[in-house]
Amino acid sequence: MRLTIACPAALRDDANNLAMVLGYGLGDALTYGGLNWQDADGNIYACASLPVSETFTTTAQATLQRPSWDTDSVISMAAANRAQAALVFSLEPVLAMPDKLTACAGDDALATLAAMGLTHVVVDV
Repeated sequence: MRLTIACPAALRDDANNLAMVLGYGLGDALTYGGLNWQDADGNIYACASLPVSETFTTTAQATLQRPSWDTDSVISMAAANRAQAALVFSLEPVLAMPDKLTACAGDDALATLAAMGLTHVVVDV
């Protein structure tokens, strides 16, 4: 299964901590990078799309545990828990929400983002 996830700007740091808990290492802190998606109301999002196992959604909603690789406590477990509390899973695309980490199943990430009401925007650097 492929999940496409819309992360509102306000949740980006928390969501990257959750990504490290659920992922494989420090590199997962970069899961939600550029804020280059926007909804109809002008809210901006960082998005990610990834293949996940059939058990991923259950794992992502279970009590979070600090990964064994995080011996220096890089992860903020409080931030990861805030992101988990804001997590919404759907097997069908739903509109992205500016106060939720919205994860939708779908094989075509760009089509899923469009169905979530998001359009790509160019960010001036």
